[in-house]
Amino acid sequence: MSIKCGIVGLPNVGKSTLFNALTSQKIDAENFPFCTIEPNIARVNIPDERLNKLSDLVSPEKVIPSFMEFVDIAGLVKGAHSGEGLGNKFLSHIRETQCFAHVIRCFEDENVIHVEGQVSPINDLETIETELVLADLEIVSKRRDSVQKKLRSGDKTTQKEYELLDKIQNSLNNNKPVRDITFETNDKAFLKQLQLVTSKPFFFIANIHEDDSKNTHLTELEEYAAEHNLQILKVYAKAEGELIDLDDEEKTEYLEMMGLKEPALNAIIRKGYEMLDLFSYFTAGPKEVRAWSVKRNSTAPQAAGKIHTDFERGFIKAEVIGFDDYIDCGGEVKAKEQGKLRLEGKEYIVKDGDVIHFKFNV
Repeated sequence: MSIKCGIVGLPNVGKSTLFNALTSQKIDAENFPFCTIEPNIARVNIPDERLNKLSDLVSPEKVIPSFMEFVDIAGLVKGAHSGEGLGNKFLSHIRETQCFAHVIRCFEDENVIHVEGQVSPINDLETIETELVLADLEIVSKRRDSVQKKLRSGDKTTQKEYELLDKIQNSLNNNKPVRDITFETNDKAFLKQLQLVTSKPFFFIANIHEDDSKNTHLTELEEYAAEHNLQILKVYAKAEGELIDLDDEEKTEYLEMMGLKEPALNAIIRKGYEMLDLFSYFTAGPKEVRAWSVKRNSTAPQAAGKIHTDFERGFIKAEVIGFDDYIDCGGEVKAKEQGKLRLEGKEYIVKDGDVIHFKFNV
């Protein structure tokens, strides 16, 4: 299954401009609501300098990075949960993602209209959050009513399901998103089945203009994020989009001029990856050096299964070299000679950056 990060927000906050910059595409980004109807989807490589370092040592035929998909979802408006502004359709697109970035407009521009008539980051984010909560509440309430009719059977599973739905409904009624509710580990499979939007991890993207030294909108959003323990990244989407047309040398010059080591967009890509609690391990050989996405706390067989299900099913052992050891020793051969290669079994928890060769038999 592909990893998808949605890009959501009100109309005209810069979602499509940001999507273009992230994905080096040129989709429509016009100054009117609902410019985007069907979601635009593009695969984006996960920036990882470690892959380049491995490639320099191994000189493979191919280098394949980890990736995720970004989904540009049309702007939501007040009443979206009840279908306003094609809201039901757009909300269904969010449900199909694993996490999302909420783009907030933090700039004034008389040439770019605002659907509410004025720029107000807190009002904007509360509008979106309320619509997402109400959309989830509708789903949970219907499911709860349906399950309630079956309670007389005395079935323990039905009783447990009803209690969970009741707990979620009470939280949503208090405008508290599902992600803020504490669940037992055994309940998470049921929660995943519901596909509730407010259960998904998310982060804010503050879309600013070039000079943000006196940006009261940004300050307001940063204070809100700090108060609610939420994560925020700031980006000048329009300027980042202009990098699309520059060659590598021109991009480097531009970034140096701006005092940046890399495009701000790389931080957004990595943040989406981080939100899903993912990291990369590597396989390295003459044919290819490749990064593989895996959930934190995954065992060696689970990580092997990302390559092929046979690798997990027939797992025997994993030959593991830590990334730093691999680089410091100058490659696999010398790492083995210096005793840096470890043989790990089924219980081994894979670490970020491990270079692994799996042994299996089916």
